[in-house]
Amino acid sequence: DACCVPISEIITVEETDTHGKRYSSGKWQKMEKPFAFTVHCVKRARRRRWKWAQVTFCCAEEPLCHLWLRVLQELLGALTSRPKHLLVFINPFGGKGQGKRIYERKVAPLFTLASVTTEVIVTEHANQAKETLYEINTDSYDGIVCVGGDGMFSEVLHGLIGRTQRDAGVDQNQPRAALVPSPLRIGIIPAGSTDCVCFSTVGTNDVETSALHIIVGDSLCMDVSSVHHHGALLRYSVSLLGYGFYGDIIKDSEKKRWMGLARYDFSGLKTFLSHHCYEGTVSFLPARHTVGSPRDRKPCRAGCFVCRQSRQQLEEEQKKSLYGLENTEEVEEWKVVCGKFLAINATNMSCACPRTPRGLSPAAHLGDGSSDLILIRKCSRFNFLRFLVRHTNQCDQFDFAFVEVYRVKKFQFLSKHMEDEDSDLKERGKARFGPVCSDSPPCCCPVSNSSWNCDGEVLSSSSIEVRVHCQLVRLFARGIEEDTK
Repeated sequence: DACCVPISEIITVEETDTHGKRYSSGKWQKMEKPFAFTVHCVKRARRRRWKWAQVTFCCAEEPLCHLWLRVLQELLGALTSRPKHLLVFINPFGGKGQGKRIYERKVAPLFTLASVTTEVIVTEHANQAKETLYEINTDSYDGIVCVGGDGMFSEVLHGLIGRTQRDAGVDQNQPRAALVPSPLRIGIIPAGSTDCVCFSTVGTNDVETSALHIIVGDSLCMDVSSVHHHGALLRYSVSLLGYGFYGDIIKDSEKKRWMGLARYDFSGLKTFLSHHCYEGTVSFLPARHTVGSPRDRKPCRAGCFVCRQSRQQLEEEQKKSLYGLENTEEVEEWKVVCGKFLAINATNMSCACPRTPRGLSPAAHLGDGSSDLILIRKCSRFNFLRFLVRHTNQCDQFDFAFVEVYRVKKFQFLSKHMEDEDSDLKERGKARFGPVCSDSPPCCCPVSNSSWNCDGEVLSSSSIEVRVHCQLVRLFARGIEEDTK
C-alpha cells in the first residue's frame, strides 16, 4: 500500500532487520537480507486523535538502506522547532490522581523514542510550579510541560508570564502595561477533570495526541487576559472568566472537595435552583480589529485566517496609538450595559470539553486579540435551562432575547452593591452584634455580590478590569484540525 508521511510528522527512524529487531541509529550491524528501516510517525485516528504508527521499508541493498536512513536523519535534524530538552511538572493529585502514572506509561516512552530529554518535577503543594519557574534558570529548556488539569496549566502559565515580565522590567500591576511574550512554549498532557484548554486547542483530551504534538514541535499562539482590581493584578485567564452562575458554582464546589468530581454536578444543580441574579454595570471596548464575530459560525481551526488577519489589524491600531490617538478613540468607543444578570461570561477560547463539544462560545478564536463577552440577563428558570441545554447541541446558544454577546478588547464590571473593602471592614467592626451574612445568606437577606470564576479559581473581588493581550503565550499545539472525510 502507498504510504505518504510529511517529514514534519516523522518521530524518528531506526534500522530494522527482517525479524523485527531494531538497531539504534548510528550503529551499523550486519543484517539478514533484505535490509530494512522503520519510520516512526504520526497517524490520524478518529475524533482528531493522533496515534504512534510504525512503517517498515525494505531495501534490496545495504548502501541504499543506509542512504535512506542518512537522508531522513538529516531532514529530521533540520527541523529546528522540535524540543530537545523539556522541564516537566506533574500534578499527582489532579483529576483522578493518575498524573504520574499517565506520564510514566504513555508519555515518557514516546519522549525516549524521539530522543527528547526531560527533567521531571512531581509537585507536592499548590503553586510549586509557579514558584519554581520564578527561581530556576530556564535558558537550558526548549519548553515547559504540565501533566494535570487546567489548574496545573494555570500555575505554569502564571509562573512563565510572571518570570518573563520580571526579567523584562514590566510592572504586571499596571493594567495598561504592554506584556512581553515568553520565548518558551507550554505543552499540556491532560490528566485533570475537564482539560478544557487542551480540548479547545487540540480538539481532544487524548494523552498520546498531546505528547505527539509536543514531539513534532507544533506551535500555537494564544491570547491571555489580565484581571486587575484597584490597580493590582489578580490573575491571568485563558479560558473562562465567569460571574454569577459559574462563579457561584466554583465557590460552592470548593467547600465540597471531599465529593470528588461529583461536586461540580451537585454545586451546578444547587446554583441553578437558587437562581440568583446580580445587578451591576458592564463597560467594554468593542474589538474593531477582528475580522470575525461571535455568531458567524466560523470556529477557530489550525492555520486560522481570522487569528492571522486580526493580529495584523491590531498591530496597525497599536501603531496609530503611538501618535496619541488611542485615548480619544477609546472614550468614543466604550459601551455601557446596566441591569440584572444571571451570568456574565468572558471567553478567550471556545471552552469546549467532552460535555459541551462546541463550548460556551463556539466561534471564539485563540489568537485574535479579543474575548467574547456573554451577558445573560435575568430570566425565568425555564428559559435559563433552555440556554444551558443549547451548549450540548448544534443550535445557536445566543439566539435568545435575554442573551447578548460582544467581541471585546477590554471590559470592566462594577457591582451595584460593591463597597470598598476597607470601609466594609470598618462597618463590620462597628456593628459587632449585628447580623453578619457570610457565604450563604438567609432568605431575608438579598444576595448582592457573586464571585468570579477565573479558569476554575475563585476571585473574591467582584469589581474587576480585564484586558486581552494578543498571542501572549505559545503552546505545543497547532489548533483543531478539520475532520477528514
